[in-house]
Amino acid sequence: MFHEARFPTAISRAAQGGPERRTDVVVLGSGAEERNARWADSRRSYNAGWGVKSLNDLHAVIAFFEERRGRLIGFRWRDPSDCKSCPPESTPTALDQPIGIGNGASAAFQLVKTYGSAFNPWTRAIKKPVAGTVLIAVAGAPQTVGTAFTVDAATGLVAFQPGHVPAAGATVTAGFEFDVPVRFDTDKLEINIQGFRHGAIPSIPIVEIRL
Repeated sequence: MFHEARFPTAISRAAQGGPERRTDVVVLGSGAEERNARWADSRRSYNAGWGVKSLNDLHAVIAFFEERRGRLIGFRWRDPSDCKSCPPESTPTALDQPIGIGNGASAAFQLVKTYGSAFNPWTRAIKKPVAGTVLIAVAGAPQTVGTAFTVDAATGLVAFQPGHVPAAGATVTAGFEFDVPVRFDTDKLEINIQGFRHGAIPSIPIVEIRL
């Protein structure tokens, strides 16, 4: 289950966390290493407790937690360090990320973001774009949303309309803002009332879910 609702942004902005990978490292008798990646994709996790600064924040988190039934239901999370198709302090453009090459027949393209370049780039599927932020270009020419294409904000799938399907060899690019699909990684909130107008939840673990 998933709710298309975003965790309070003012609280997530002060959270700690980021991507994690799972790698097995075996040190041989010679001192050399053998390394094996157990996960093909990274997985992000966060602690939202750092963002709770007031009783109102506390109330907002409790309400959000209860509506999600703890770990049961997923939701959107805005990661201020990585929430755009471009660097965080830049403005997305339709040329930011290549998402496919046209063949004259395929009308559906998944939004993706590529990290790295020359050595071993990693491509991340973007499943939760922010509605109204997706820009698309075909062979460098901007396309009009609603006329040339539509975007499913719940899946990140771009669908071109009849008569606008990318021609064979045409590069399809995109710019967008996006959220991370996550869930609470606990069924219990430990609440600490520090004073009349202050409150804190030392740990609110959040973990990315794969869709």
